[in-house]
Amino acid sequence: MFKTKFIIAAFAAVAGLTAVSAQAAEDAHATPHIERQGWSFAGIFGTYDEHQLQRGFQVFREVCSSCHSARLISFRTLAEEGGPGFSEEQVKALAAEYEVVDPTAEGGVRPGVPADRWPSPFANDQEARDANGGALPPDFSVLAKARGVTDPFPTWVFNYFTGYQEGGADYIHALLNGYHEEAPEGFDLAEGKYYNEVFPGKAIGMAPPLAEGSVTYEPGEDGVTVPETVEQYSTDVAAFMMWMAEPHLVSRKQTGFVVLLFLVLFAGLMYATKRKLWAGIEH
Repeated sequence: MFKTKFIIAAFAAVAGLTAVSAQAAEDAHATPHIERQGWSFAGIFGTYDEHQLQRGFQVFREVCSSCHSARLISFRTLAEEGGPGFSEEQVKALAAEYEVVDPTAEGGVRPGVPADRWPSPFANDQEARDANGGALPPDFSVLAKARGVTDPFPTWVFNYFTGYQEGGADYIHALLNGYHEEAPEGFDLAEGKYYNEVFPGKAIGMAPPLAEGSVTYEPGEDGVTVPETVEQYSTDVAAFMMWMAEPHLVSRKQTGFVVLLFLVLFAGLMYATKRKLWAGIEH
């Protein structure tokens, strides 16, 4: 009886895995495979690239912030350790360039200060919808953590060992590079929509935000110039959005490593204590 139940359970497990694999294959056919990028912050010991974050902030400020908000990000966060590396003076000057609504100030507005949140480009959601054909541009604060990629079985199992958490950045990078000038033959693209092979449903309300040469990068201190391409822009702004979503990623990784090291040492001490206490007892 037990053997029969075991065989039935085994067949059920195989059938389940087959169904999962079939569904994964179907999903993969419907949505193009999203390539994993070589992020500096990937893995257990990864850290943010300060220069990349500065470039990503430039793309966000010059392109994305005209439609998208970042309500959870304060100006002063840009000067925190592990971020873009702006000085406090630079942050003060940056904040002062924006007007912040303040009922207590004369005229209801005042220049921004480092403690202020990043100002929204619209007064409210309805105004944002009216300016974008009825679509509400998502807030960028934690978007890189709210988006991700789906890995088929058994690939996702290995993510637990590699510490893979860059799915949001990979998705954003792929989305910004997924636009096509024309929809494929037979695809019914609604008016006011744009074809994007990565976006669910492949019809997105956001026009292609990036174009070759749309943002001018200054040469680095070593004189090296960074390509001003859609590929580079999308990589930089995706990395910056990942930092916005988790600005303390590096310190969290460091804390986690220290905790794991402590647990290993503690387990060793407990084992040595057990051997000492039971050394003279037969069992």
